[in-house]
Amino acid sequence: MAANSNSSNPSLDPDSARPEHPGLELAQFGAGCFWGVELAFQRLAGVVKTEVGFSQGHVPDPTYKLVCSGKTNHVEVVRVQFDPNVCAYSNLLSLFWSRHDPTSLNRQGGDVGTQYRSGIYYYNGEQARLANESLEAKQRELNDKKIVTEILPAKRFYRAEEYHQQYLEKGGGKGLKQSAEKGCTDPIRCYG
Repeated sequence: MAANSNSSNPSLDPDSARPEHPGLELAQFGAGCFWGVELAFQRLAGVVKTEVGFSQGHVPDPTYKLVCSGKTNHVEVVRVQFDPNVCAYSNLLSLFWSRHDPTSLNRQGGDVGTQYRSGIYYYNGEQARLANESLEAKQRELNDKKIVTEILPAKRFYRAEEYHQQYLEKGGGKGLKQSAEKGCTDPIRCYG
């Protein structure tokens, strides 16, 4: 993806971030509230870093409060940095599909709004191909329930406020820390 800006609005530009080390890749997923989704990705072997934030909107430098107002069109996303030699992109896709209801438009459970929509935001052609193939496979599995997941190029990522980062691992709103240890299968409890 070109890092060049082709618009006067930076939020519409491609995400120009690069992995911290050679051989790593980036991926972005929107699957409802980013807290639980992030913890699930943290537990996956081969994931070396996660960040939560906002993407796909039209307002530069949004805050959590502004995104929740519904006026920015951003999605709550998890940006994942991973080692494809340890964790194939298809493994990330499998986890993505397992973490939410891709047939629910702009909501996951009690969380309602466009910021909770389902999306796969790719960084290259191979990710786009695999994302589309995985959607087709999931659609066959679900038969008549229509998947509403969007598959689009990753736009600029705006990191959410620090208190959102690794929120459930740090204890969330109730101070009950949850394990981010690789391979952990403890249930993920999402709470504010």
